[in-house]
Amino acid sequence: MSSGFAHACGYSGDSPALIEAFEAIRQCGIRQARQEHHRRKAIIDQLKLGEDMFLAAIGPALSAEEAIEDATRFIAFWLAMPCWRQERRLPDLMRARQQLLVARFFRRHGHRIWQREAA
Repeated sequence: MSSGFAHACGYSGDSPALIEAFEAIRQCGIRQARQEHHRRKAIIDQLKLGEDMFLAAIGPALSAEEAIEDATRFIAFWLAMPCWRQERRLPDLMRARQQLLVARFFRRHGHRIWQREAA
């Protein structure tokens, strides 16, 4: 399995040390992805408590569609920036991506979640 990842990355040798290094990189990536998933899930779970919390989180947008539009526009704007400005605006990019994720989730599932809460 570990040599498969190394070969998929373009490594064609058979050094056990390098294959082990590729495996360590793969495992680190998996751990990071799991941590990010749990962080995003915690944010979603907090916002499930009520529509008011969701609207406060996406503000100044008034709906999920508007939040998605705003985040998409900012991401496109960020990609067009010079590298030195991109580095300075990296926290804004992270915030826009998180807002995009949250808005997409609640656009799809928000009404059902809040209807169940109200019932």
